Amino acid sequence: MTNSFRLPDLGEGLTEAELVTWLVEVGDTVELNQVIAEVETAKASVELPSPYAGTVTALHAEEGTTIEVGTAIIDIADGSGIDTADGSDTAERVPVLVGYGVVGEGASRRGSRTVTSAPDAPVAEKSSRPLASPPVRFVARQEGIDLSEVPATGAHGEVTRDDIAAFLTRVEEPPVASAEVTNETRTPIKGVRKHTAAAMVSSAFTAPHVTEFLTVDVTPTVELLEKLRATKHFRDIRLTPLALVAKALLVALRANPSLNSEWDEKNQEIVTKGYVNLGIAAATPRGLMVPNIKNAHTLGLKDLAHALNVLTATAKDGKTGQEDLADGTITITNVGVFGVDSGTPILNPGEAAILCFGAIRRQPWEFEGEIALRSLTTLSLSFDHRLVDGEQGSRFLADIASLLSDPLNLVALA
Repeated sequence: MTNSFRLPDLGEGLTEAELVTWLVEVGDTVELNQVIAEVETAKASVELPSPYAGTVTALHAEEGTTIEVGTAIIDIADGSGIDTADGSDTAERVPVLVGYGVVGEGASRRGSRTVTSAPDAPVAEKSSRPLASPPVRFVARQEGIDLSEVPATGAHGEVTRDDIAAFLTRVEEPPVASAEVTNETRTPIKGVRKHTAAAMVSSAFTAPHVTEFLTVDVTPTVELLEKLRATKHFRDIRLTPLALVAKALLVALRANPSLNSEWDEKNQEIVTKGYVNLGIAAATPRGLMVPNIKNAHTLGLKDLAHALNVLTATAKDGKTGQEDLADGTITITNVGVFGVDSGTPILNPGEAAILCFGAIRRQPWEFEGEIALRSLTTLSLSFDHRLVDGEQGSRFLADIASLLSDPLNLVALA
């Protein structure tokens, strides 16, 4: 018997995925739940386990191609598992895998989960293929590098990020130019870039954006950060200005709940959230992503700082899961880390507001009747004018600024 494995629903209502890497070849023997391929959706990198045990007889998709959910991608013969070649509809043909849920009657897309590799653990592969974790494979693919040519220095013989970096310093790859114009590089629009572009266009042309700016003297915040870093309480926590800005936003939301709401077009309702899933815009190897900290409003400053550190490290390693990207309620984008003073950010779709945190600079400023060098930053707030009136947005931004100008109040209210 030959069983065809069809691309399952990977959660969050996604209808397609890009096949990144096959981890098996025709003729290979596979075991039940053995990882056979890596795919990338618009939201996350996912490993696919086999629902059958047997011999691979056919691979129906090439690496780098986009596949729709329900499409047959591999045939496995003489194996045990769930027979999907019975002519039933797509939802019934998709087998239940470890960590997956089938979307059908009584099933919830948001309840689906994906299978991801353990942090920094190389994928177990055939000896003919170089060992490397999915994030490293992604970087190699983006740089056009054949992993078999990269000297591996990992503890288990796997290729690491440092190996990729070292290889790039020794080998200069020519740019991929178009056939007609040799001075152009063309990159296919797919994966996270494709999803982000569609989401930003939809947001920009659906929600009427308003952006307000406010320059703030954050000298007391900078001074408080230095004192907190020196305490035993924060000795093992990387405490950044972003942590206090995030805490100020969370406290300010208590008096300004309209900034933590959603426009329900279908039901013609404004949905005000009683919880805060705080999104942090992050630049990752896969492009812009906005993972969020669930129930951030319940966290003290130390736990919030720790959650921010974990979130950013996970995003930079390319290991952000779909559940981390879902259900955000409000977002912060920190352009200050790039030395940028301010910006007019576009709303994350479905959210009422996004706060832009600019660079902190020492500048002349009036303080206690005199001109003195102070630490200044510019905050900008974009909000959906359907949900938030100008007065509400202005008060929210002013409340955040007030808390950062006098952070002892922030610590007391936190």
